Amino acid sequence: MRIEWSDDAAAALRTKFDPPVRVWKLVSDNEGCGCAVNGVPFLWAVDEPAPGDLRADSAQVELWYEPQHAVYFDDVLRVSYDASTRSFKLSSDGQIYTNRLGAVDLRTSASTHH
Repeated sequence: MRIEWSDDAAAALRTKFDPPVRVWKLVSDNEGCGCAVNGVPFLWAVDEPAPGDLRADSAQVELWYEPQHAVYFDDVLRVSYDASTRSFKLSSDGQIYTNRLGAVDLRTSASTHH
């Protein structure tokens, strides 16, 4: 999986949380969404990748994903950023996954810095 970041998206993601996030994970979260198959794409800020996670080809952001989630995404994805709505967009050549890609801080280390 390859992720292409717009400069604006990479910059916005770098400043999203304090302390800054080193490791991100792209997930298809279907907890509580009532969906049979399709989950909602999310970016999770994590302390480190989980065992078995795969690293995406992502030059500007260290991004990992679970191998079983790869079926939900195209091989090449793009993340852009709309400053007017302060939202991330996840898309590919074939589709728009979401215009409001959520980013959640799940780091256990983040709570010790507040």
